[in-house]
Amino acid sequence: MDEQQVLYAKEGKVGIITLNRPDKLNAMSLAMYDDLGAAYCRARDDDAVHAIVLTGAGERAFSVGADLLESIPALAEDRFDISEWDAAHAKGIGLYKPVIAAVRGACIGGGMEFMLSTDIRIVAEDAVFQLPEPEHGFVPAGGTLVRLVRQASYAHAMQIMLMAERMSAADLYRMGIVNEVLPAGQVLERAIAVAERIASLGPIAVQTIKEAALTTQSDPLDEAFAKEAVLGQRAFTCDDAKAGLARFVERGRKRRETVE
Repeated sequence: MDEQQVLYAKEGKVGIITLNRPDKLNAMSLAMYDDLGAAYCRARDDDAVHAIVLTGAGERAFSVGADLLESIPALAEDRFDISEWDAAHAKGIGLYKPVIAAVRGACIGGGMEFMLSTDIRIVAEDAVFQLPEPEHGFVPAGGTLVRLVRQASYAHAMQIMLMAERMSAADLYRMGIVNEVLPAGQVLERAIAVAERIASLGPIAVQTIKEAALTTQSDPLDEAFAKEAVLGQRAFTCDDAKAGLARFVERGRKRRETVE
């Protein structure tokens, strides 16, 4: 039996998704796209999972994107619609649980698109990044044409996409696209620690923050504020918030009693 090429595991409240094809630099077969999308949906639907880590097996690559011998020819021959990969790119699935990328080695093409679909990026100091699609006559359409200009300055986004050059972790850190740059051996441990910290917080609050960030960006200001009020009210009236407020009031009462 073939080894699973997308692994899913849980550590406490953290779901860990691993692209598991290290001998092929975690290049994505057609089946892997389906499996990655399914793993995201599994984590989304599991109330015990509050945060997600996405990583690649092995030291050589996070992922080099679509398999040039299978996935890319299928696209070029118009055998399927690229929108079938939407779930793997966290598009249109309502994934408001935070996703932390742990990136070691090559993060190229679709692999970089996966990273750009995450919320916090912890990367190795020797990792390399590239969106080489224009060299081959196509474009990074796994969410990147929309996301990158919203995540970085316009000039930096255009530089990355139009020049299609390899970039270092330091380059992306300078552009504000990755959060932390660490020795490779520390990356996964740190990503899990970040996820555990987020998972320790109120899940409704955390998911509301991400939902607001993703759904209000293009709204006119008045509409965005109105949506913020609806989302905020939903969070304030949830059971987590009521319990948190009760604990806050109780701590205040005890402090007053101590002073008196």
